[in-house]
Amino acid sequence: MRTRHFLIASLMFFGCLWSLGAQNAPSIYEAKIDSLMNLMTLEEKIGQTVMYGGGWAKTGPFVNTDFEKYIREGNVGAMLNVYTAKATRDLQKIAVENTRLGIPLLFGYDVIHGHRTIFPINLALSGSWDPELVELTSRIAAEEASAEGLHWTFAPMLDIARDPRWGRISEGAGEDVYLTNVLAKSYVKGFQGYDLSKNNTILACAKHFVGYGAAQAGRDYHTVSMGEDELRNVYLPPFKAAVDAGVETFMTAFNELNGVPATGNKFIFRDILRNEWDFKGFVVSDYTAINELIPHGFAKDSIDAARLAMLAGIDMDMMGHVYRKNLKKLIEDGAISEDLVNEPCRKILSAKFKLGLFDDPYRYSDEKRQQEIIYKPEFLKTARDAAAASSVLLKNDGNALPLEKSATVALIGPLAKDEYHINGNWGGAGDRKGKSVSIYEGLQEYLKEHGILYAKGCDLEKDDESGFQEAIDAAKKADVVLLVMGESYHMSGEAASRTDIRIPGIQPKLIKKIREAVPNKKIVMLLMNGRPLDLSEEIEQVDAVLEAWYPGTMGGSGVADVLFGVYNPSAKLTVTFPRNVGQIPIYYNMKNTGRPIPESNPKQDYKSNYIDSPNTPLFVFGHGLSYTSFKYSDLTLSSAHIGFNDTLTATVSITNTGNYDGHEVVQLYIHDKVGSITRPVKELKGFQKIFLKKGETKIVRFKLSAEDLKFYNNKMEFVAEAGEFEIAIAPSSDFKFKHLFTLE
Repeated sequence: MRTRHFLIASLMFFGCLWSLGAQNAPSIYEAKIDSLMNLMTLEEKIGQTVMYGGGWAKTGPFVNTDFEKYIREGNVGAMLNVYTAKATRDLQKIAVENTRLGIPLLFGYDVIHGHRTIFPINLALSGSWDPELVELTSRIAAEEASAEGLHWTFAPMLDIARDPRWGRISEGAGEDVYLTNVLAKSYVKGFQGYDLSKNNTILACAKHFVGYGAAQAGRDYHTVSMGEDELRNVYLPPFKAAVDAGVETFMTAFNELNGVPATGNKFIFRDILRNEWDFKGFVVSDYTAINELIPHGFAKDSIDAARLAMLAGIDMDMMGHVYRKNLKKLIEDGAISEDLVNEPCRKILSAKFKLGLFDDPYRYSDEKRQQEIIYKPEFLKTARDAAAASSVLLKNDGNALPLEKSATVALIGPLAKDEYHINGNWGGAGDRKGKSVSIYEGLQEYLKEHGILYAKGCDLEKDDESGFQEAIDAAKKADVVLLVMGESYHMSGEAASRTDIRIPGIQPKLIKKIREAVPNKKIVMLLMNGRPLDLSEEIEQVDAVLEAWYPGTMGGSGVADVLFGVYNPSAKLTVTFPRNVGQIPIYYNMKNTGRPIPESNPKQDYKSNYIDSPNTPLFVFGHGLSYTSFKYSDLTLSSAHIGFNDTLTATVSITNTGNYDGHEVVQLYIHDKVGSITRPVKELKGFQKIFLKKGETKIVRFKLSAEDLKFYNNKMEFVAEAGEFEIAIAPSSDFKFKHLFTLE
């Protein structure tokens, strides 16, 4: 006990120096870790690599564990799925006051798009094209999570996803590399802030490394196979952006990559992440992912799995028991060296020092602060703003939107009064029944009670048409029909892949019946879902479509702001909507073939097309309408030729030609016409979100250098190649290039 108390006093002294000197005191920082590790037994070092779950949420096969026993023995480094100031303080007290060395625990949780205050799902937030908003929502999430004793979130998810069948497409930023790179930095800055020693910051975790979004057939956890050029040009860049932003932790992917499961993949973790990118933080496995090396057919048993994961550079075992049970024996048998355990132990301790946990282990577990922080009015205001800024107007024929406050609205659909699904998958610790604002409640802010004729119509999935007639009657009595349709939140997210991505159940049948009953009335469809849907039939039966995704705690209010024109919709798609599932995968930055479809004859034989469907999607990447209109004109380039050390400036005039003030997301695309490896037909290389009053014109400028034109060639060299480039500035990816410049 004397040793432990002496150590705590010493570390508190060093912790004060660390807080004062921050990153400018590496010698003191390293000295603290050296002092502690000299006192640690091998078992205690291994203990730092162990994470167990408290069972408050189960995100995988749950293994019942007497984790308190292991904490008392000093054999647990981190806990997941435990939060609130009291619960974390109680467990932290065991670790700090009832163990030999008093090493504090890390508490982690899936704070994905909010902790208590839930923001729109990540795919929706990306559609705001607003890095500052993404950073702000992550900052608020960190404020709330840290106030409930959490030190660490398993976010952001940076997987590029091009297949809407994959449920976890909802958790990322969509299909584009450039946009995901930008938002990766925003998430990291939001969660981690600019000084980890502050008690309102949490560690961010870049996941899932790597290629998880490319699972075969969109089936979660499935095989991934790709060339290294695709890996480096598409799937790795967002993770490099996170490293550049200072992300402190990484998480492994569940999938195998080219025959080697990620959790045992030395190439991606040691060769690329550590050696090539010089990442200094620690890597945690996903939930039981080390154990899963066995069914993958890569490890013969749990001992072998522990060996392979440690050799690959996986520092912490989440929920698997594998490191705790097997690392000591592997070292004693000479299968691995003790240095392989010292390395992750040092990194994990480093994170705890950065968070100030050795200075004050209870600094995050403050019940008074918890009461002051959770659901602050300004947080809810941001959630409302985010819901509005993330809603994409896909169609608006005949100006069906915005709604008039004097109108009588038939509000129909299984999600119209919903407060449960509206938070979406990974709804954190958000209160789905007490705090969430439904669409019905949102409309009540604008319409008097008699202005809403509500009818549920049907359930999300049940085959029961008994509510159809009530819905039809309401539609007949109303001035306008608002259908609130979509998926249950369980239908997207982890382990929620779908082969049929149409609106589920009998909802499409109800839509058709209502259109038949009121052929001349305006029908608006409001969607809540976690993936792009096949809307090929519904799009012909309704006048307007507002994609609200899962808009979160204040979703009903934020979406109502859009419906009634208080907020002019500005969001744009960050993922392509297919016409049908047979087109999948479909994405804007595809590559050409040797037999592309000629524009003059799209049905020409022996070309790369379908005989039963156009190649084009239903809605393109970057698509999103506004209640106003914008005119793009006078695109000019500073030069038709630039050198490798020069900068090109592209300038365009944007005029608001409509009747509403509004935001426009201005997008810059290029096409490298000829390369040593084939290049995508279009690539996003910049964007700006601007605000224009009606009648106003603004000049928008973008700068491009050779650095922006680089890619990995077939020798895995990151290069820009001389040649001709097409360039465009447009409101979406649906355009034809008309301008050229040359890099020489």
